[in-house]
Amino acid sequence: MPERYDLAIAGAGFAGLVAARRAAQRGLRTVVLERKAEPGRPLHTTGILVNEAFDLLVREFGGIPADLWRAVPGVRLYAPSGRSTDLHSPGYQFYLTDTPGLLRWLARAAAQAGAEIRFGAPVQTARQTASAVEIAAGGAALEAQWLIGADGAKSAVAELFGLGRNRRVLVGLEAEFSGVEGVDARLLHTFLDRALAPGYIGWVAAGVGVTQVGIAARRADRPEFEAFLQRAKTLFDFRNAALVERRSGVIPVGGVVHPAASGRVLLIGDAAGTVSPLTAGGIYTALDFGTRAADAVADRLAGTGADPALLPRQYPKYRAKRWLRRALDLGPPDWLVNLLIGTRPMQAFARVVYFHSKGLGSKAAWKDMVRRSDA
Repeated sequence: MPERYDLAIAGAGFAGLVAARRAAQRGLRTVVLERKAEPGRPLHTTGILVNEAFDLLVREFGGIPADLWRAVPGVRLYAPSGRSTDLHSPGYQFYLTDTPGLLRWLARAAAQAGAEIRFGAPVQTARQTASAVEIAAGGAALEAQWLIGADGAKSAVAELFGLGRNRRVLVGLEAEFSGVEGVDARLLHTFLDRALAPGYIGWVAAGVGVTQVGIAARRADRPEFEAFLQRAKTLFDFRNAALVERRSGVIPVGGVVHPAASGRVLLIGDAAGTVSPLTAGGIYTALDFGTRAADAVADRLAGTGADPALLPRQYPKYRAKRWLRRALDLGPPDWLVNLLIGTRPMQAFARVVYFHSKGLGSKAAWKDMVRRSDA
């Protein structure tokens, strides 16, 4: 006989774990099915949180252990020529995290709320019946009234149920080093260089106990990580550096997939494509819609809510950001970035990209226009 649950969640990343915790808090018998052997290993994300994501976690969990994060209040943007400009927005910070540690903490919180988490248990097969979803995962047979796919950009749940797939992605490579010196810890160092990172950026950041060096580019153009690392070595002191870990992954930037739900199956997070096509940031929406998805299932099972399959109607449309993604894929050419770096128009645009609406200052009309275009 299959083990029976109210909710099964594929994936123990940010989206899956917050959904599991909320569902368990709502009284649902919940199981998380994760193919990895432990949370965040191997890791496929930089773990850099925007202000909104950090604040959401603080609200939901009452705080985050201080040894898992470090605040970074500004950005230094480098042109290919080496010239740079610093960007700040009052009250806005980024947060570098010990991401495996943060995911372990989220997993413990979900388990303490009553969710069961199974590692080394990938979803292998699944099918819907009239009243449930039958699942084979990690050699076990399960039956759940609802299945949430939070299993990343290459979602097995999406493939099994014929849901939308992420087709447009960036490929990211990142390494962590100990012993790097000369990196201003107050800044997230980001690099525009079409030759090294076409369609995106490179970055260097003094993280939690390590220095993160990463780069991402369109899938068709492999990121030139070694060349970027050599450039970083001209700016920062790597003489005593030691490699701690390397990681890679894909970042969906094509917008929300369609369909993102069918029957009793719902996609969230990277699986659903709720990632900004412009900045490639998706942790905030993963956290936000992870909790919303759990509430939608709990309300439905209690007989008080709408069909959870309608939740994707609330996912961001990213209309303006999808247009800007096309522009970023095409350019701008390096000579133009070299020319404009540090100018007021360039700084204004960069503040919007990095700090969202808070980078717009008093330009409320533009802020409202962007919000409406992404609604």
